[in-house]
Amino acid sequence: MDEIELKTAPVDFRFPTTNQSRHCFTRYIEFHRCVASKGEEAGECDKFAKYYRSLCPGEWVDKWNEQRESGTFAGPL
Repeated sequence: MDEIELKTAPVDFRFPTTNQSRHCFTRYIEFHRCVASKGEEAGECDKFAKYYRSLCPGEWVDKWNEQRESGTFAGPL
């Protein structure tokens, strides 16, 4: 049987507390900024996608994606 390797985002000293909600949001923003500047196919943005997907609850991501599509997202993209 193949072993499954689980990973999460690396330690980021900008977020020293155990509450990772700001870390989650920042990684989400970084991913979308990267895609906006380098394009959808840029492999360098994949790491940010992995980070926010490991940190953020799926419900938050779904809500943020809906807000971005409707033009009501409050984040700095």
